[in-house]
Amino acid sequence: MKKLLLAALMAMVLVPVINAQDNAQQNKRYRVYGVMFYNLENLFDTINSNGTYDLEFSPNGARQWDSRKYWMKIHNMAYAFAQMKTDNTPYGPAIIGVSEIENETVLKDIARDPQVRDWRLQVAEYHESPDRRGVDVGVMYNPRFFRVLNVTNQRLSEEDFERAAAAADPSRKAEYEWNENFKTRDQICVVGILAGDTVAVMVNHWPSRLGGQEASSPKREAAGYMCRRTIDSLVNVHGENIGIIFMGDLNDDPMDKACAESVGGKRNIEDVINPGDMFNPFWKILDSGVGTLAYRGQWNLFDQIMCSSYFTKYRIGKDKPQLTFVRAEALNRDFLKTQEGDRKGYPLRTYSSGVFLNGYSDHFPTEIFLVKEVE
Repeated sequence: MKKLLLAALMAMVLVPVINAQDNAQQNKRYRVYGVMFYNLENLFDTINSNGTYDLEFSPNGARQWDSRKYWMKIHNMAYAFAQMKTDNTPYGPAIIGVSEIENETVLKDIARDPQVRDWRLQVAEYHESPDRRGVDVGVMYNPRFFRVLNVTNQRLSEEDFERAAAAADPSRKAEYEWNENFKTRDQICVVGILAGDTVAVMVNHWPSRLGGQEASSPKREAAGYMCRRTIDSLVNVHGENIGIIFMGDLNDDPMDKACAESVGGKRNIEDVINPGDMFNPFWKILDSGVGTLAYRGQWNLFDQIMCSSYFTKYRIGKDKPQLTFVRAEALNRDFLKTQEGDRKGYPLRTYSSGVFLNGYSDHFPTEIFLVKEVE
């Protein structure tokens, strides 16, 4: 046990730091931490354990999803993770939120891949959602940097639909009626210690746009209020002493009602003042024409990461005594893109029109970077 602890401490020492100058011309050193989100696009194992839908992702199903294809997908996911390391984050992101995964096993298989094995990625306590497709959200983390304290899961409720209805146009309130048979992904909330700071990481995969964006929006607005409920609860318990990171495949863009109003994600960092206020850096990224998925020539940015005022209060000044947001990025690397044809530049999927492409995902990953002074 002592040897393992010593190895972990040595690994921490070897992580690079950034040098900066403050107003007094004294050297300051900062360590960088990445927090990433990635929709892994139908990462199923090969065993049919979910009936009709899961049959598609089995050797006898329509996709002929066998061990060879499965391990190719695992290898590709691990390769994508490995390519996201930087000079200042040589072990990759400290925390990785994921969606469209069937179970804990698929994440552990990624973590064991030789390309990222040295990162020693762990999987936070896993939770099976009631989603009819059999996909869940999850959190992977590097124990060198992040220590889990507790894990909770939140489910979309009648209360969330009532809040969405109360905020809706009166002429549309009937569209917000609660249906107890509606099943979707639960939210995971992992609270832990990152760089000595208490941080809550919430990962979501909101209801799809099936039936059209406007017609399906009430479900996502309700999901946004579920997230808002969790954020408010964290603030009530911890006050200003916790940083909150909210991420996921939201099936809406940053300016859409569910993101901008239900959650309250703000476009401008100067408007993030109170502990429960959330800054959405991906709003301006989409404004610049960069997205994470495309449909019929239109780019969307559904894969968002928002952070609370805890991470923004020291952004302008030189001193950063706690974790501080510095930048966000849509990780649209060339190797993740389709290289030719009508979908050139789009994310390189695992399948397209029923044809196995040996790709990655139909979404690009996203990441935010945080820094903190090294004492």
